[in-house]
Amino acid sequence: MKFAAVIVLSCLLASVLAAPPASDAQVLRFDSDVQPEGYKFAVETSDGKSHQEEGQLKDVGTDHEALVVRGSYAYVGDDGQTYTINYLADENGFQPEGAHLPRAVQ
Repeated sequence: MKFAAVIVLSCLLASVLAAPPASDAQVLRFDSDVQPEGYKFAVETSDGKSHQEEGQLKDVGTDHEALVVRGSYAYVGDDGQTYTINYLADENGFQPEGAHLPRAVQ
C-alpha cells in the first residue's frame, strides 16, 4: 500500500510542477468522492487549469493489491496554448501521454 501512496503523491506532484505558477487563481469547481476501495476528484481553476483523477484498488486482499490511477490535467502555457496530459499510474509506473510529450521509439 505504500507503493500506492507514492504513485498518488507522484501524480499530484507532477500536476503541480507541470504548470507555470499562477497568481490569485480561484477554484471554480471541486468535486471529490472517496470510497473504501477508490476515489475520484475533479478541480478547475480560473486560470485555465483542470485536473481529473480516479483511483481504484486492484486485487484487493491479495499479495498483488495495487492502486490503479487514471487521470488528466490541463493548463495554459506561456505561449497561450492549452497543454493536456492523460496518464495511467499502476504497478507498471507512471505513464503520461500528451501531444506535446516525446514518445518512446518502438
